[in-house]
Amino acid sequence: MNPTGTTALILSVVAVLCVGSPSSPQRAVAQVPAPPTATPPTTTPANAAPSADAENSNESPDTAAPPLDGEDGRELSVRLFTPRPQLIVPRSDIRRARFPVVDVHTHFFYKLRHNQQALDDYLAAMDRNGIQVSVSLDGRLGDQLDSHMNFLWREHRNRFVIFANIDWQGEGRAEDPASWACQRPGFGERTAEQLADAVAKGVSGLKVFKLLGLGYRDADGSLLQIDDPRWDPIWAACGRLGIPVLIHSGDPAAFFEPVDRYNERWEELSRHPDWSFHGPQFPSLQEVLAARNRVVARHPQTQFIAAHIGSSEHDLATAAQWLDQYPNLHLDIASRINELGRQPTTARKFLIRYADRVLLGTDGPWPEQRLLIYWRFLETADDAFDYSEKTPPPQGLWQIHGLELPDDVLRKIYHQNAAKLIPGIAERLSALGVPHDPN
Repeated sequence: MNPTGTTALILSVVAVLCVGSPSSPQRAVAQVPAPPTATPPTTTPANAAPSADAENSNESPDTAAPPLDGEDGRELSVRLFTPRPQLIVPRSDIRRARFPVVDVHTHFFYKLRHNQQALDDYLAAMDRNGIQVSVSLDGRLGDQLDSHMNFLWREHRNRFVIFANIDWQGEGRAEDPASWACQRPGFGERTAEQLADAVAKGVSGLKVFKLLGLGYRDADGSLLQIDDPRWDPIWAACGRLGIPVLIHSGDPAAFFEPVDRYNERWEELSRHPDWSFHGPQFPSLQEVLAARNRVVARHPQTQFIAAHIGSSEHDLATAAQWLDQYPNLHLDIASRINELGRQPTTARKFLIRYADRVLLGTDGPWPEQRLLIYWRFLETADDAFDYSEKTPPPQGLWQIHGLELPDDVLRKIYHQNAAKLIPGIAERLSALGVPHDPN
């Protein structure tokens, strides 16, 4: 390979390495066009007339262009970049979590759609992996909550806890936010009453999706704000009822950056342009997280679980400041081992320091291979392994390293913190014969 070809190959691959995957079952749409397909370099001016040779050729420009497959020094499309690591390092064969697990972040309606066979299959995977209890975050207030309870609790009440969801739209028209239920006076108070009824039925928490702050619209067309005083009765009610609020605010930092060659998750955003929150129509990530933190500060009697490391997985120093400042704030690690695992020294120190404030979540149900990766990541010191069973990896074109957390930290993250924070977990663990520290 000549030096010029080598340089071209490296530049074409390095320019665009990146990915990610938000976990909300609903997506806010940002119209970001997919980047154009790369073309090989040419020395012919773009406005030059075709040469006589080109005019007389039987080959069209499309068939004559070399494929972007990286072979023999040709340029390589990032979509075809599938490197095979050459590292030869020890590999641990993890088949089950070392201690009992409570998975506090799962989506049994949005992913299984009340399919009984899929539920039975995942229960078998839970048994094999030591997952005692899963927390389904998909209990939308109303008829869906009742049907979801029936689906999960009819035969397996001790294996599942359910969080409710706010119905912001109600009977309003999706395309007309002014008609939504949340626009009517007293919405916060009415929702608080619905939550009280849901808790009486056995609901253990409230899940708030990221579209609050990034997707739902106010009557004037602006985005609904997380810290709007109209919602304060809801957060306050959760405190009175003794249930936590698991809130997803923001998304990976790269999703708020321009989708260009400098964006480390360009590859994913080019496949999912609607996952981008870059542009004047959206707030910055910092603005979204500041609004969430103002709610946490205003309601010290309510416990909040910020999903996905609070969308500060890229900046654990800031996440640490939040935990120091807000004693009622907790974090889950769902769908963020891709970020934690590429900073293993920093992540290990963080999780050990805040072992009492972090909970295990997977964002599942996932194929069993993904569950095994979570245990390997948290329990072993393995180097350079895949964080996902998918090709290409969905949240960054890189590998991760294990943290080898101490046993006492694993127990807290795996189930003890959930048992203390979420109503119904401790009782279910006891019923399942799982020893746990009630204090």
